[in-house]
Amino acid sequence: MKKVTFLIFFNTMLASGVLVAQPPTPGGGTGTPSCFPPPCIPIDGGLSWLLIAGTVYGGKKIYGANKEKNEEL
Repeated sequence: MKKVTFLIFFNTMLASGVLVAQPPTPGGGTGTPSCFPPPCIPIDGGLSWLLIAGTVYGGKKIYGANKEKNEEL
């Protein structure tokens, strides 16, 4: 169970570092925004929390199913 929890947590952290809403601006982050139309709106803020909540909920469901199965034996 600890291995599964670690793998889920590690994959979530790895994926959140890779997912970006917009590419970086040319010139190292200075200048005008590289998206069109300008206000660039990032989509990562709520998506990360949604993925974390889904992972926690799924882990709780798996834990509950395993616990229930062990009680039957």
